[in-house]
Amino acid sequence: MKSTENNTDKQTNNQEEPKKLFVVNAGLNLFIIHVRNNLGLFLSISFGVFLFVLFFQPFNLDYFEFNNRLIFVAGMATIVFFGMVIIRIIFKSITQKYQQRYPDYELPDYLGSFLMWLIVSVALAFYLHYVGLIEITFYCMVKISLIAMAPPIILRFYDNFQELSKQNQRLIKEKQQIETLIERYQDDYMNQSIEFISENLSENLNLLIKDIAFIKSADNYVEIVYKEADQFKKKLIRNTLKNIELQIRPFSNFNRCHRTSIVNTHFVEKLRKMYNNYWITIKGYSEELPVSRQYLLKLREAL
Repeated sequence: MKSTENNTDKQTNNQEEPKKLFVVNAGLNLFIIHVRNNLGLFLSISFGVFLFVLFFQPFNLDYFEFNNRLIFVAGMATIVFFGMVIIRIIFKSITQKYQQRYPDYELPDYLGSFLMWLIVSVALAFYLHYVGLIEITFYCMVKISLIAMAPPIILRFYDNFQELSKQNQRLIKEKQQIETLIERYQDDYMNQSIEFISENLSENLNLLIKDIAFIKSADNYVEIVYKEADQFKKKLIRNTLKNIELQIRPFSNFNRCHRTSIVNTHFVEKLRKMYNNYWITIKGYSEELPVSRQYLLKLREAL
């Protein structure tokens, strides 16, 4: 029995070891990916700190030779770099695992920024005191705190910018999807036909919605202007504009622009104002249609 239990334990251990190795390798690969993705950003911020300290000299480094001063300032930039690595990669990975385990408890957003500022401030203070032999006064600590505050602030702006960019990309994709659906709907919608019949039922005209440019009254008739084979044509039908308006009311692209005219907004090229009057220009057509003030607001909304 003991030998059987030992064999079982060995098999269990043999099965767990590959799992542990897989988890370690996965974690290491994830760490490398995070470093690779953030390396340029971290180096840029660290280099900015390096140039700031080198040129503005917030700390007295006159007793250093030039080459030694470069090395010393580079050490400060290195502290900033590793401070960002610790918080943005290691600490972030730990908090993600913590939140997966305890999804109901959310860590505050500013916690990472605060810890980065604290770690970098303390590390810079020790570095300046023990390596640079600089006395750490209150004024010196204020300057250290301000320098240490720069990386988390820059990273915060960077995160907000990235989030806005992602939101913008999502909105663009949603807009493209909506436009595709609208185009499909319009294709089906505009390919519908409508039949205009005269009052005495003596004549009729069957047209596609997309081909009708505008309709206007002409005494006891209505004049229908439509496009056929890229040419504008006219047809007079004995009927009233009111009856025609009731017939085409289900189609939202037709809008009354004047008491004498109904226009298909897909054919409208522009709405222009001349003195106190408004006119509609039809694409590829020489005649303009008048616009009454009572229909102006609704027509603008449609356009």
